[in-house]
Amino acid sequence: MAGRSTGSRKSSRQRRKQRLRMSSKGDGEGGGEEEEEEEGMFLRNQSTPDDCLELIDRSEHGAGKSRKKNKHTQQLSVHFEDSASENVWITTIQVFVPFLVAGLGMVGAGLVLDVVQHWEVYQVVSEVFILVPALLGLKGNLEMTLASRLSTQANLGIMDSRREQWKLIAGNMALIQCQAMVVGSLAAFAAVVMGWIPNGDFNFDHALLLCASSMLTASLASFVLGGIMVAVIMFSRWVNINPDNVATPIAASLGDLTTLALLSWIASMLFEAIGQNHWLAPVIIAVCLILTPIWGFIAFSNHYTKEVLDSGWTPVISSMVISSAGGLILDYTVSTFKGIAVFQPVINGVGGNLVAVQASRISTSLHQKGHPGYFPLGAPPLCLGPFAAFCASDNHSRTARVLLGMVIPGHLIFSYTISYLHAGHTSLTAVFMLIYLTAAVLQVLLLLYIAHVMTHWMWKQGIDPDNSAIPYLTAIGDLLGTGLLAVAFQLLYIIGDGDSDVGE
Repeated sequence: MAGRSTGSRKSSRQRRKQRLRMSSKGDGEGGGEEEEEEEGMFLRNQSTPDDCLELIDRSEHGAGKSRKKNKHTQQLSVHFEDSASENVWITTIQVFVPFLVAGLGMVGAGLVLDVVQHWEVYQVVSEVFILVPALLGLKGNLEMTLASRLSTQANLGIMDSRREQWKLIAGNMALIQCQAMVVGSLAAFAAVVMGWIPNGDFNFDHALLLCASSMLTASLASFVLGGIMVAVIMFSRWVNINPDNVATPIAASLGDLTTLALLSWIASMLFEAIGQNHWLAPVIIAVCLILTPIWGFIAFSNHYTKEVLDSGWTPVISSMVISSAGGLILDYTVSTFKGIAVFQPVINGVGGNLVAVQASRISTSLHQKGHPGYFPLGAPPLCLGPFAAFCASDNHSRTARVLLGMVIPGHLIFSYTISYLHAGHTSLTAVFMLIYLTAAVLQVLLLLYIAHVMTHWMWKQGIDPDNSAIPYLTAIGDLLGTGLLAVAFQLLYIIGDGDSDVGE
């Protein structure tokens, strides 16, 4: 009896293994989900690229939790780590170190803006100020969504295949080039319109300068930063660090400084060419317009980016409009409060950086449990109250508390770094720091709560938050940051901070 029982179990296991092999071969032609029971376990084949198969504990699945038992792909690679299992201290260290590096990049961007605001091109063509938040936000819209998409694919093990890795990289680089060209031209159009409406003056040379500067800056910045993002994510996987914690802060650190420096240099070069080389700006615009459909065709031909090319325009364009509204606020306030220039990239960058980390982590967690439109059992309610969103015991609430706790020490370090370098037009009095830090905490508090609600809402609607959430969140962060910073400087001026430079 024992021999027959043992033989029966062996033959049963062999039949299950054979069905598993047949499933992994055939599922590449169709989607769907299959389940196979084995002693309290079930096998679910998710409709993900590379035919990723997860073995999930049934008892934990009933509670809305997925714990990795085994990972099987066509290449038989074994890679999977649920971000929800990360220790809070590990998360803190992995986020805070890149956050500090990112902050130094934002301080660098603030120092650059503090200098270039006095350049002739910024004084004569003040609409360039409107381009600043729009193009810095475009970095968030494109590079951070790129980082979020690739981080999700890396955590799912898809980038472990060299062939799929190159497909992902090529498609995504072409995608962000196409999006950068289109959104860069729209940002320039918005800057021209917003600059023309108040005064009723239209200068054709200035319009060409804005369009050429915006498109060329967006293209070059996206190419450089996209390549860096790919390298960071691949290195993170190699050293076993969650790329969700590292990639978006690195994108923020390099993005602001690189984009602002490129914009200022290109705009200044084109401004000097007015009256001498009239052909330069039109040629740049023409080349960018010719390349746009080529990049679009490459992205459309890649199955990893085809869907994003079809559906990813609304969040990117909408966020550009929101960021341009923040640029309009900056254009009006910088003439009155010179000190605002050095802090604007810092407060916007910190807010966008932290909320992008949270959105990317929530998105990865949802992807690990299913597909857009599928809400796992036991998931938190869609619209949590603010108290529950920050004070609950779940992983996302703990991460929100960690990120919120970084705001004050981070801004203190960045602000006193600016002061130590004798930059800006504002001295750091106690009253200034109190009001400035209040504005910064309020900005991040609102952003983290909005991120929780927005990411889960998009997922419930069948929208992939990797492609849609971060553009909206970084744009809202730009608008909130610039608006709250303007209110803070206005309040300081009204109460008489004692700093003569505040209202200079």
